[in-house]
Amino acid sequence: QVQLVESGGGLVQAGGSLRLSCAASGRTFSSYGMGWFRQAPGKEREFVAAINWSGGSTYYGDSVKGRFTISRDNAKNSVYLQMTSLKPEDTAVYYCAAKSDYGLGTSQYEYTFWGQGTQVTVSS
Repeated sequence: QVQLVESGGGLVQAGGSLRLSCAASGRTFSSYGMGWFRQAPGKEREFVAAINWSGGSTYYGDSVKGRFTISRDNAKNSVYLQMTSLKPEDTAVYYCAAKSDYGLGTSQYEYTFWGQGTQVTVSS
């Protein structure tokens, strides 16, 4: 069982940056592939970024590629999402998720454990 808690959301102007953090409980964090998803009001949950167990492989959704960076620190049981050049269309609740294997995943259905989400609002 893994419990995930996101933090770092908030209100930022367009063009600004935010860094989201996700703290995980449990001793087997390093065996999980991790991902970030987001959901805007009235829209489906969207894949943002994924990272494998070691941090050696990452993958990004097209809408954030080149602007967002996912990373992890297994010693701290944490995964991060550095967001730069933020746009109003990045406004959403951002969720951290863990999948019960080592690899990458782009579908929400591949992920077993979810955090409660953190709100990111980008003003124009």
